[in-house]
Amino acid sequence: MREVEAKVSTTAPAETAPATTMGPVQTRIGVDVGGTFTDLVALVDGQLSTTKVPSTADDQSIGMLDALRASGVDLGSGVSLAHGMTVATNALLERRGARAALVTTEGFRDLLEICRQDRPSMYDLTEDRPPPLVPRELRFSVRERMGPDGVVEALDEESLASVVSALQEADVEAVAVCLLFSFLHPEHERRVGEALRRALPQVHVSLSSEVLAEFREFERCSTVAADAYLAPRLSSYLLGLAQLLAEAGIPAPFVMQSSGGVTEIEGAVARPAACILSGPAGGVIGAAYTAKESGYDNLLTFDMGGTSTDVAPVVGGRVQITTESIVAGIPIKFPMVDVHTVSAGGGSIAWVDEGGALRVGPRSAGANPGPASYGRGGSEPTVTDADLLLGYLSGDAVLGGEVVLRAELAEQALASLASKLQMTALELAHGIVEVADAEMVRALRVISVERGLHPREFVLVAYGGAGPLHACSLAEELRMETVLVPRACGVLSALGLTVSDLRRDYVRPFFAALPLAAPARAEAAFAEMEACAGRELQEPALERLADVRYRGQSFELTVPADDLHALADEFHLVHERRYGFRMEGEGIELVNVRLVATLGVRRPRLHEPAPAVQLPERHRSANFAGDWVDVDVLDRERLGVGSRVVGPAIVEFREATCLVRSGWGGSVDESGSLVLRRQ
Repeated sequence: MREVEAKVSTTAPAETAPATTMGPVQTRIGVDVGGTFTDLVALVDGQLSTTKVPSTADDQSIGMLDALRASGVDLGSGVSLAHGMTVATNALLERRGARAALVTTEGFRDLLEICRQDRPSMYDLTEDRPPPLVPRELRFSVRERMGPDGVVEALDEESLASVVSALQEADVEAVAVCLLFSFLHPEHERRVGEALRRALPQVHVSLSSEVLAEFREFERCSTVAADAYLAPRLSSYLLGLAQLLAEAGIPAPFVMQSSGGVTEIEGAVARPAACILSGPAGGVIGAAYTAKESGYDNLLTFDMGGTSTDVAPVVGGRVQITTESIVAGIPIKFPMVDVHTVSAGGGSIAWVDEGGALRVGPRSAGANPGPASYGRGGSEPTVTDADLLLGYLSGDAVLGGEVVLRAELAEQALASLASKLQMTALELAHGIVEVADAEMVRALRVISVERGLHPREFVLVAYGGAGPLHACSLAEELRMETVLVPRACGVLSALGLTVSDLRRDYVRPFFAALPLAAPARAEAAFAEMEACAGRELQEPALERLADVRYRGQSFELTVPADDLHALADEFHLVHERRYGFRMEGEGIELVNVRLVATLGVRRPRLHEPAPAVQLPERHRSANFAGDWVDVDVLDRERLGVGSRVVGPAIVEFREATCLVRSGWGGSVDESGSLVLRRQ
């Protein structure tokens, strides 16, 4: 194991699973693996400490162990460890999952390619979909047919035997099974699964009736195919990590799900596609937690890391959840935090397209070699190099304990590309920042304006290593008045892991018109899910939800369902807020009933001590719109509650840097967040 110097500071699982409780703990640790750095936050008896080390792309568990050892935290008894990772995300993005097969009802072999018979871009005839996760030669079908009322054609045992024989010769690692109407009548699908598991004991088998018991065959098929595609890689990683931690005397971690709650390793292995947005979900939970401590509950979260930027809305203190996510071109219908991701991070590479226009991303320099200024062999200019040349970052800054930024290397990389555009390196640096900012503003509009939310009524919570650098500029573009920069902004996703609830999600198909003619049937469906939750968790908090739509619509909105008689009124309100209108006279349909079961954790109150030193210790020249300005450089560790900041200024946090632009100012509040407002 290599030594690392680090920055340190103070879907229902099987019904037979044993009941689980979070239990009393003295130390909560969250470790989030990003594309560039691995972040750790430890809450020890309410005291917060942080650690940041470079990520290890080849094996993320190595970076996790590096962070745990560098933290200096006692990892003995009374420790609860939560983990957010990008293993599943990277496997989808890079198409490095398992060799998977698909078994469907006869006649539906090509469902993954037919999709919805729409185009990814309405007017671009050259843009194609990403290839299916399962190639056509590994897609098989059995003769059978279920309808909404049950068996239409019995399962043909001869065709099943033929499929099993073909799969034995195909040398696959996983098999997804998705038969028509199995979400209502899973009998045929279970028989197929039994035959496959008996004949191929070393092969992972995902059944759509176990993974996602919902209607819409394409989305169900896409989700179960992704589940099978990811299962061998994710289970190998998580089980290997658990063994590695056990050998080091460290308890097995909980794993962050895309829904914003954690689950045990067994739950993550059983439903790998539910962990695709593991890391970003932790950041949104952390942002909602710190913002609530500061008295804000309507937020747009802005997480700019080394590889990408993730944005999400929080409304009324509630993290928004969606079941309509598309990740790497693949529809995934599991509940996920409503995160929108763009390829604009500190390591995003600037380049010139065929038309001579400056572009930024989607390629990233990552952690190795990283931006040119890292001095690890990178030669292409990145957003980080531009921020460094403009003076926003310190030329002697140390990232992750071992990466020292070198301004001369950044300037060389920028000058090389600038010569192609007939401009100076400084002009190119401004251009790179403006292009990256424009991409991030578009992302924020997607999760606000396009969701029926007005940005001016929200607070921008900036975090990630690069988020606070660009926050004021983005807020100005969106006409937002307040920016919140948490004290742990550089490791906020890891902080979110430490305060995330243990969560289970359940769903049952339930087709009915509103108002319900037989509410007792819906009560029975909820009671069944609640009984299952009670067996798996010890006295969980329960939240009833329902997927509702206007008759004739092809999409649903999820609304609270504690009062079944008020479902229609609740749906009208949610629909009007989301789309700007309601249809009072139109019929309303209930499609699914859902249950969220959680075991909460104790969330400590955040307190900021009095300031150590209020005056700036040093100054630095920073370039704004082509002019060099002498700005105050403040050490966040020497600020305290009530410390004032007036722009232009730079506040250097332990794991991030905040650029306070001219016209902005604010102070540190009692919870430790820097609250900036437009003057």
